[in-house]
Amino acid sequence: MKISDEVVDHIAHLARLEFEGDKKVAIKTDLENIISFMDKLQEVDTENVEPLIFMSDEINVLRDDVAKVTITQAEALKNAPQKDSDYFRIPKVLDKK
Repeated sequence: MKISDEVVDHIAHLARLEFEGDKKVAIKTDLENIISFMDKLQEVDTENVEPLIFMSDEINVLRDDVAKVTITQAEALKNAPQKDSDYFRIPKVLDKK
C-alpha cells in the first residue's frame, strides 16, 4: 500500500509532530514497510488455530513473599554526597511563601 503525503501530514498532525524533507520520506517508507508486514500476516492460515487469550495456563503463580535484607542502611548512605545520621540530605525543593 502506498502512503501519501496527506496521510503522513494527517498522522503527524494527530501526533503533534512535524516531518519535512528527508524525514518525511523516511517516515513514509517506514509506514509502508509496516503496512506490507501486516499484509504478510494476513497470508498466514489461521483456520484451525484457537484464539490466544492467556500466554500461559498457569493461574496466579507467585513467589513466596519472604522479607530479607539486601542492603543495609549504612551501605545505602555510604556514597551519598550529603547525609544525616539516618537520611539522605537534599537541597530544598519547595519554597514557603
